[in-house]
Amino acid sequence: MLNSIKTPIIRQKFLTYFQKKQHTIARAVPIINKEDPQLLFVNAGMNPFKNIFLNHQKPEHKRIANTQPCLRVSGKHNDLSAVGTDTYHHTLFEMLGNWSFGDYFKQEAIQWAWELLTQIYKLPIEQLYVTVFAGDKILSKDEDSYQIWQKYITKDKIILGNKQDNFWEMGATGPCGPSSEIHIDIRPLEERKKIPGQTLVNQDHPLVIELWNLVFIQYQRLASKALVPLPQKHVDTGMGLERLAMVLQGKTSNYDTDIFQPFIRQIEIMSQKKYDESPTITMAMRVIADHIRAITLAIADGEIPSNRKAGYVVKRILRRAIRYGYSALDFKKPFLYKLVNTVAKQFIEISPHIQQQQSYIAKIIQEEENSFLKTLANGLQYLDQAIQSTQGNILSGDTVFTLYDTYGFPPDLTALIAAENHFSIDQKGFSQAMEAQQNRSKQATTIHYQDWIYIHPETKPTFVGYNTLHVAKTVLIQYRTIHTQDKKYHQLVFEKTPFYPEGGGQVGDTGVIIDADNVETQVIKTQKENDLIIHYTTTLPKDINCSFHLRVHANQRQATTHHHTATHLLQAALIQVLGKHVVQKGSLVTAKSLRFDFTHFQKITSEEIQTITQIINQNIRANIPVVIMEDIPIAKAKNMGAQALFGEKYGEQVRVVKIGDHSTELCGGTHAQATGDLGIFQITQETAVAAGVRRIEAMVGRAAEIYIQEHLHMLTKISTVVKQKDVLAAVETCIQEKKSLEKKLIQYRQKALHETQIQLEKKIIFREKKYYLAAQVQDHTADELKTMAFGLQKKYPQNIWVLASTYQQQVSILVMVDRSLATTYPANEILKSMLGPIQGKGGGQPHFAMGSGKNLQGISQAMEVFLKQWPF
Repeated sequence: MLNSIKTPIIRQKFLTYFQKKQHTIARAVPIINKEDPQLLFVNAGMNPFKNIFLNHQKPEHKRIANTQPCLRVSGKHNDLSAVGTDTYHHTLFEMLGNWSFGDYFKQEAIQWAWELLTQIYKLPIEQLYVTVFAGDKILSKDEDSYQIWQKYITKDKIILGNKQDNFWEMGATGPCGPSSEIHIDIRPLEERKKIPGQTLVNQDHPLVIELWNLVFIQYQRLASKALVPLPQKHVDTGMGLERLAMVLQGKTSNYDTDIFQPFIRQIEIMSQKKYDESPTITMAMRVIADHIRAITLAIADGEIPSNRKAGYVVKRILRRAIRYGYSALDFKKPFLYKLVNTVAKQFIEISPHIQQQQSYIAKIIQEEENSFLKTLANGLQYLDQAIQSTQGNILSGDTVFTLYDTYGFPPDLTALIAAENHFSIDQKGFSQAMEAQQNRSKQATTIHYQDWIYIHPETKPTFVGYNTLHVAKTVLIQYRTIHTQDKKYHQLVFEKTPFYPEGGGQVGDTGVIIDADNVETQVIKTQKENDLIIHYTTTLPKDINCSFHLRVHANQRQATTHHHTATHLLQAALIQVLGKHVVQKGSLVTAKSLRFDFTHFQKITSEEIQTITQIINQNIRANIPVVIMEDIPIAKAKNMGAQALFGEKYGEQVRVVKIGDHSTELCGGTHAQATGDLGIFQITQETAVAAGVRRIEAMVGRAAEIYIQEHLHMLTKISTVVKQKDVLAAVETCIQEKKSLEKKLIQYRQKALHETQIQLEKKIIFREKKYYLAAQVQDHTADELKTMAFGLQKKYPQNIWVLASTYQQQVSILVMVDRSLATTYPANEILKSMLGPIQGKGGGQPHFAMGSGKNLQGISQAMEVFLKQWPF
């Protein structure tokens, strides 16, 4: 049907076509979304242009075309669970798009889409279908699109679609409008003759698929759900490169294209298994081939796997890939990191920074694999214990959820292992536990936004805070109220503001808003949302229409500014001492301290820390001017050697911060006028953040001075206590003596433990082929009780042990019962009956349970309760 063409050529044909239609070709932005607090990732091609749609930014170009990697693994657009189960869903996909900002509209968008597909890509017209919004109770049918399409395709192939399929919305509020989709039917001719393609459009048929979505943005959705027309109409289109490649390469699965086949072939070699060997293996290879692209690009764009926000999502994707490799392909050692090179080659044209960081990315992934493979092994041990201790043959929903949430086991994997042991799982109980967690998470993070209220809608906000900390006269442009789980805030946007918004690692300013009556409203934080500088307050000014005076807290800004300049000096010193491989991976700059994350694969030595500190303090004493250069073309800035942060979005004009010959960086933060303003620099801590990423925490100025004074005072006090001039030698002697005493103590306790166990053996009662022991001992820990109980069990099977001990103002009780006797003498129930007298808590399983309490006087009564309720 079609001539197979390689993906890079498909991409280039798209861009070339729209370039000829006077579109500017825009660079892809990082997939980690740092500008919009409502999104963790760029999940659609329109995200980089959201400011334009919201009328917060004027477009530099009226017509744009681009290719944009997108990640759909969180929030409203989440395809993670579908990846691998079908042939066309992905976490990471590349979106081809063309855009009109108040320029052309439906006629051109439809005409050019049709022309590109049928004349450039030469798709067969007889296999194409289009959809148009049919209208609903509020909006009428998109008659304009319906009439335009009739110029290119017969009426019977124009399908009227519902709101879900043919009305696009950015979110609960914001720009929206009808859409028109182009679908293709790539089933074999015989099937197409039997069942018309019209009946399968938007029915999730894997071979009747949507190719291109043309969105006509013409409305604004308010929080009240009302729609109002936008002053300017826009076109936003998106076509998935992966699906287009499948069609143009004559395949029936995205995974059979030249996008995914290099990964699948590599996985086949590594696993010694064939892609089509079994459905389980096929799905595992699909998941891995898909996920490694998402993981690699996310790390390259600055988001390492972690337990917070976007980093947690990256970790989930990574662990899902490891899990499938482990359970379906028998990968017991790290393997994913070996695929990073293939990702780098594939994205060389649109994301060359992957190749620049290839070794670093592979190292991060390898370390995460090592860590999670250990967790998987622990999970298998936990599952084995759960099977052994479960009465009946159904694993509880809580157990299945713990395996999923803590150990990364999906319920189907748990079900598979359970079935091998003649068990099933409580799927309903798991679903309930999962839903409860999701509800808790949703309640903790949900933010409700009211509509913006515009006072001066035509006024554009301006930041003046580089040159001043107060504005004597400004007006409120717009404001809205937001509700979090337990608080209410107001977000205010002013015509002119000196408040620096959180960004580039620097915390936002705090300060006051002063109205015409000199009443102050506290600004508790300042953030940037898209291109708006938002001032957070807990109350609204009484008169929102008056002229306001804005004032930043000067001391906080100055201290923050000094710490920011120090991060530049620190990065330069790190490169000088450790090497050119050092790249910034994150920072936090506050008034009290700075935190700087960077690439380095080993702990920094104390000598290196000393050298770094000396270099920075020398530069501070040199009082080097800090030169700020505004509106520098980005190409010129790079030629100057300016350091850029991977994963950061930069425009055509950038701001360069230069400190002599030591540091030149792209940076939007606030800075000292000269390095001498910093006073003194002191590193307070050096730690590991993740594989290949280290963290330095430091202070400058008064904060550093206080830190040094406190530590010198502490050193003086230690010197007084040890009564020696050589404090270090005295402390080292104390440590050695402590280790020697601890060793002797261990030997003593082992001897005491052995002697106690001998005494306990003498108290064992043997009756009806069973061994019984109920005893109270002194000065033994809970772990020591365990050691004795297990030791006795090896010698005396068919046992029932109840042991109690006091140690350091705490009572410990242990109950151990042979599994064959656990029905008659359930350990967990026995323990439960004994906890009251000791005011304790604890739990366990029918064969083993432990508890502890604070009431030492209750230990004898607890033993009496046992003997009374559970007589031998």
